[in-house]
Amino acid sequence: MLKKVTENIEFAVVTYSGGMGATNCYLLKGEDGYTVIDTGMYSKKAIRLWEEILETGYKIEKVVLTHVHQDHIGLAKWFQQEKGVPIVVANLSYGEIKKYRRPNFNERFKKLVMSHGVPFVPDRLPDTRFIYEFEPDAFFDEGDHIQLGMDMYEVIWTPGHAYDHYCFYNREKKIMILGDHVLKQVSPVIGLWVGEEMDLLKYYFDSLKKLDAYPTNIALPGHGEMIYDLQGRVEEIQNSHQKRLQQVYQSVETNPKTALEVCLDVYGLLSLEKMVSPFMASLTRLIYLEKNKEIERIEENNVFKFKAVKK
Repeated sequence: MLKKVTENIEFAVVTYSGGMGATNCYLLKGEDGYTVIDTGMYSKKAIRLWEEILETGYKIEKVVLTHVHQDHIGLAKWFQQEKGVPIVVANLSYGEIKKYRRPNFNERFKKLVMSHGVPFVPDRLPDTRFIYEFEPDAFFDEGDHIQLGMDMYEVIWTPGHAYDHYCFYNREKKIMILGDHVLKQVSPVIGLWVGEEMDLLKYYFDSLKKLDAYPTNIALPGHGEMIYDLQGRVEEIQNSHQKRLQQVYQSVETNPKTALEVCLDVYGLLSLEKMVSPFMASLTRLIYLEKNKEIERIEENNVFKFKAVKK
């Protein structure tokens, strides 16, 4: 049920269908109980897992969120309202929470993806607003120091995978809590999940560079295995992005294409369920290249296409 990382850090793997399939939720032991980092996706199965953990005697002092994607914030409302556990988020995360609560959220997301070539989006997308309908108890910002378990951690703003993404670093023990900023097995998807266009890939590259200032012995990711060579893994991810950016550029070098058409060029034909993340990755790479003036955007019948700029 729980696996040990260090003497005072354990983690539970909360599994679910779809997406990454599992989230690492960390429990950091403190004098007055445990700090939980991220909660996993909302599901009855996840609630049963946390109930079992609590029944074994674990006292949860507070929940702290790295960012507010569904698979990390999913049970925060449950912890707060059913168990009386305070929820701590970044001020930026509170702004994102409000966006996810909006009644027109699904329409805004649908409009975005259809403007980039997706021909059909179900009229009734899953309504996940309920997991965001609570008020956090406390807030943090970049540069703050926050008590997590026994130790103090520096708060580092690392936008990219999410605009409100944060990592936490303990300088004495050289431990980095990564959230989804860097993963060992896969490259984190950089996607416009709130339905608003921005150059998140530029943010992501800048955030990866920030990690140079934080020598790390062990990094705790939100999914998959622990990372013991963080800088090596960062270099692998950077190289992978550069190769994909070259593929995206080559895809629009001759003819204008939508983000969906570029996705099909780069990743091939995938099932609808497996297409979402590659589509988002293709779109954010196109926006990055557009901001760098390597490609430009044209609009045809309310649909955007991208083409390489002649040099």
